[in-house]
Amino acid sequence: MDMRQLPEHKFSKINNYTPVLDIKEKPVRSFFKPSRIRKKEMSFSSVPEREAVKHFTKLSEKNYHIDKGMYPLGSCTMKYNTKVAEDIANLRGLSNLHPQMPEKEIQGTLKIMFELGEFLKEISGMEAITLQAEAGSHGELTGLLIIKAYFDLKKENRKIVLIPDTAHGTNPASSIRAGFKTKEIKSNRDGILDPANLEKVINDQVAALMITNPNTLGIFEYNIMEIAEILHHHGALLYMDGANLNALLGISKAGDFGVDLIHFNLHKTFATPHGGGGPGSGPLAVKKYLSEFLPVPTIEFDGKKYKLNWKLKHSIGKISSFFGAFSVLVKAYTYIRILSADGLRTASEQATINSNYLLTHLKENYDIPYEKSCMHEFVISASRFKKSGIRALDIAKSLLDMGIHAPTIYFPLIVPEAMMIEPTETESKESLDDFINAMRKIAKQAEENPNSLQNSPRNTPVGRLDEVKANRELNVKW
Repeated sequence: MDMRQLPEHKFSKINNYTPVLDIKEKPVRSFFKPSRIRKKEMSFSSVPEREAVKHFTKLSEKNYHIDKGMYPLGSCTMKYNTKVAEDIANLRGLSNLHPQMPEKEIQGTLKIMFELGEFLKEISGMEAITLQAEAGSHGELTGLLIIKAYFDLKKENRKIVLIPDTAHGTNPASSIRAGFKTKEIKSNRDGILDPANLEKVINDQVAALMITNPNTLGIFEYNIMEIAEILHHHGALLYMDGANLNALLGISKAGDFGVDLIHFNLHKTFATPHGGGGPGSGPLAVKKYLSEFLPVPTIEFDGKKYKLNWKLKHSIGKISSFFGAFSVLVKAYTYIRILSADGLRTASEQATINSNYLLTHLKENYDIPYEKSCMHEFVISASRFKKSGIRALDIAKSLLDMGIHAPTIYFPLIVPEAMMIEPTETESKESLDDFINAMRKIAKQAEENPNSLQNSPRNTPVGRLDEVKANRELNVKW
């Protein structure tokens, strides 16, 4: 229909009563730019159902997804998503619940969330938890707001959060959003934080250090207990970014390291869908002395019934509508119940084995910036190929031509031409071998025929983009 011909909206009279509109009426077309209004009707082709199905099936095959192949995206933990968890989350009794139902009518729902919280506390060695945060970064922000409220209550004007040079970008962003200033702390030649470096920068202005363990190089921060002692001696807190928790499940607990707060990425570590913009979930667990600062409500069990506690004395308030990303909570709960404690440990062990298997087979063809055994992920460098004009980007694009998703590139920033690889525990040896063979083939091409890589990808729906033009002429206007 031509939008210029849309009739003005009029209220119909019912029983001689005309409702009163309390805002000024506007024609629908006034909400659109003139350039966006069609001049004539659209013409739709009539095609058989079979042709429509073929069309949309072909479109779906152009999209890369976890059911199609490996996602070696370092720091993302793109593991296979078990379908039974999807089925459970889609049960009508869970998916059709209204979040404002009375507590007595959602006891089963509250039980799921309460038990999930108990599982996460046990996994992390923490003592209190909120499930409200809807992303890892949201969990970080929640933790930092708690840190700020904690020091405000103590009347300590601490302004600085220390950030390692290997940190995820969300760490400084969350810190600044919470009202802190950030200060970078350098890693040592082993790729980890050195307590001696921390001693040089710690003072009574430091509120916390944010640490990821294992860090984004895939290396375990084995000085973490000494680091925690230094921070606590100076009255500061230790926050652990749980993005890489997939390496530690059932093996070690953040609470035993001296960590005061940690967030979980349920959409990563516990195999719920990840990518495509969500959904995410970032519960935050804390030590007992910070429990009164958690967002409200928390979920409690008195031995007979589950209830919402809205009366935390120093709560930072509500950080999400209702219960957070409930469907993700259900999927993570299902995943944990399926695997049990032994299964979670096996998953982390297998993730580490897979990662070291790849590293061992790729170290001959690529530079290894830190000669350490890795955990669930590792970083290699494509620097040796720069003399041939080949960059990490060219290698990543060439992988796409082979039907393999590229790893994370150019992160962490301290490694030149970085390629960050995380296979996860759900990839078979055959899948890992395919990746190794592809990476070796590309390395050989980079040395013998570099020009063959510089125009990749050629076999994808969209080829190599002009990145400089895209950056300089960014157009996001409607």
